[in-house]
Amino acid sequence: MNQAKIRNFVIIAHIDHGKSTLADRFLELTKTIPKDKMHPQYLDSLELEREKQITIKLAPVRMEYKGYWLNLIDTPGHVDFSYEVSRSLAACEGAILLVDAVKGIQAQTLAVLEQARNQGLKIIPVINKIDLSQAETGKRQKELSSLLKIPTNKVLLISAKTGQGVGELLEKIIKLVPFPATVSKKDPLKALIFDSVYDPYRGVIVFVRIVSGVIKKGDSIKLVATDTAGKAIEVGIFKPKFSEQPTLSAGQIGYIIVNIKDPQKCQVGDTISLSPIPKNFKKLPGYEKPQPNIFATLFSTKGESAKLKQALTQLKLTDSALEFRAQVSPVLGAGFRCGFLGMLHLEIVRQRLEREYSLDLLVSAPSVSYNIITKKGEKLKVNNPEKFPQSTDIKEILQPVMSVEILIPNQFLGTVSEFLKQKRAKFLKSKFLEKDKSMLVYEIPLSQIVWDFYDKLKSITSGLGSYNYKFLGYRSADLVKLDIIISGEKFPAFSQIVFADDVHRKARETALKLKKIIPRQLFEVVIQAAVGSKILARESIPALRKDVVAKLYGGDYTRKMKLLKKQKAGKKKMRSTGKIVLGKEVFWKFLKET
Repeated sequence: MNQAKIRNFVIIAHIDHGKSTLADRFLELTKTIPKDKMHPQYLDSLELEREKQITIKLAPVRMEYKGYWLNLIDTPGHVDFSYEVSRSLAACEGAILLVDAVKGIQAQTLAVLEQARNQGLKIIPVINKIDLSQAETGKRQKELSSLLKIPTNKVLLISAKTGQGVGELLEKIIKLVPFPATVSKKDPLKALIFDSVYDPYRGVIVFVRIVSGVIKKGDSIKLVATDTAGKAIEVGIFKPKFSEQPTLSAGQIGYIIVNIKDPQKCQVGDTISLSPIPKNFKKLPGYEKPQPNIFATLFSTKGESAKLKQALTQLKLTDSALEFRAQVSPVLGAGFRCGFLGMLHLEIVRQRLEREYSLDLLVSAPSVSYNIITKKGEKLKVNNPEKFPQSTDIKEILQPVMSVEILIPNQFLGTVSEFLKQKRAKFLKSKFLEKDKSMLVYEIPLSQIVWDFYDKLKSITSGLGSYNYKFLGYRSADLVKLDIIISGEKFPAFSQIVFADDVHRKARETALKLKKIIPRQLFEVVIQAAVGSKILARESIPALRKDVVAKLYGGDYTRKMKLLKKQKAGKKKMRSTGKIVLGKEVFWKFLKET
């Protein structure tokens, strides 16, 4: 195929701005999918994507139109999956900037646009949903015109739902998006792995952008980073299902089925070369490794830790941002401490493990990673409260801090500022993007945005607020470890890291919660929340009491008193010697309600 006839592009859009619907219209217009086989969100292959109506996984497809090969990589729109977007950008030369005619530009869209510009991609601005009665088409055109510093007539208007303007957009893609850089036919094979999946029968299937050279079925290849040799048992393109081809050459996007059965041998961002590797070979830059923001431990409620490990290993092949390592809990048994990009990422991974691998899971309360300096001068990195040193041994705790950009209508400035104050955010700057919309930039602890930040921001801005964040660094913070002591015994599984000025409230809340879920014993159970040796909250669960005088009918009153006195003495002895044993169900209930 002549490289001048290839166009590789992505769609940049926020959630619910019509990206998947536009992809559907492309598939119809190019006759890639027959009309009788089309269904909404065709490229969203996961059940969860269709159920939640969001794109989770990038999805490539080749479309043929007027003698051109148009390679589209459909990408997610949520901030938790921004790493999927960055990988797609690296495999393309152009990007459609898609903006909802009602909602306008969103914070994360601006962040992705900056990435695309930095990589030199050709940007095609498009306003979608112009068919809606509440569409503010002219206003949105002016916004994009101002943002990109282009005339308003350069901003295309479409309705992905009705198909209006989509044909013109395809023509613009052909005209404006550059074709892949021409390389010499003598250049050796270099292919960038931008995604991969695992097939239990065929092994690892890598999604690649061929940068130079040619690969065909039967070629001996090498995965450079892991120094793993294999053989290409099939090469092909996405239609969007796998479609075998004789070869893949420079500029093309496709897949290679490699006879490698170990998913850990394949890394997203790795370079594929022919084996043996030619002299003076230089691997491609690849991708910056994504850093997890939150951590949680996954346990199988049925004790299927081996099955869980296999599922995580295979899932990591399709989700390179997922991290995990084994962890053993004295109470809950074998599990895996996992790192995620955010709460939605955690929830999607959990649901995929349960649905695709038939696992029943318990997830610990998420936490962030802290840097700890002990009084002995040791530097520790800890993301699990159970592993924290004692408060008396800690000199300083440094917490991860993010820069959060919040895009809101000006009418919500006061409400959002108060909300951010409650979240311990520090104001950095603000700027007016338009006469009625502002961008606020704050510094905020990561722990304050991983829980309910997104939902509350949407709530107080009537769904019109959006945000994007990036890692700033670690800052010293006044944090303490809150321990839980039950009947004189410390239970690390209930430990929490909290702000010192909020520790009394958290102590009372935790003690009351445990009082409700711990079953009564034959002796009084005392629940204490403490920082070091200082008790901050105390609750008690009264002992179960047997009616020892029930068998007495009438008779001397002193007999009843004798039995009650004997029972009281027994309870006192049991309280001092009794040892509480909490079943797994107590820990599961606590974690589910946290």
